[in-house]
Amino acid sequence: MDTFSTVRFKIKVANRFRKFSIQLARTHTEALESMLDFFEVHELSPMDSIDGSLSAIEIRIKKRIGNAIAIIRDIEKSQTLPTVAMLQSLFEQQFEEEHDNEFLDDDFEFIETKFEDVERGEAWEEETTIPKIRYDRLEEKMEGLKADFSHVLSKVKEVKHSFGKDYLKLELTLEEIEKYKRSIKNA
Repeated sequence: MDTFSTVRFKIKVANRFRKFSIQLARTHTEALESMLDFFEVHELSPMDSIDGSLSAIEIRIKKRIGNAIAIIRDIEKSQTLPTVAMLQSLFEQQFEEEHDNEFLDDDFEFIETKFEDVERGEAWEEETTIPKIRYDRLEEKMEGLKADFSHVLSKVKEVKHSFGKDYLKLELTLEEIEKYKRSIKNA
């Protein structure tokens, strides 16, 4: 059995708390307990000032994080990349002076040049690897599209016109055409 204790409040504050606790909980004890838990869990003090709602604070924090990310990206563009380029040129000069052989040039390549062969007119090919499951699914889709296309081609008939040019006639129902449109859209 819980024992109770009395606390003295001003009548105006006590009435305000009674109205608030009826909205919040079944008893005044539960209301006060949940309020204390809230302040302890979130490490807040009732004396702390919160400018606006918690959602407004969250928006301000997200903006600050966004600004910090923008600053870091700017630092990367304006300081890190030029520094890497300077280091690369220093290394190239040092190794050209020490070694006239070109076998060390590729060891200190800091900046990736993907399309350097294309500039010389050579064909550029990039090897791409995909998971086996995805490859199998793509092959199944391709076989389905081939089957659909061959069915559509089988429904094309040549019509000989006696007074003009010959033309091709597609003998498909509207439902079949809609089905093919959906399958192509989803492919």
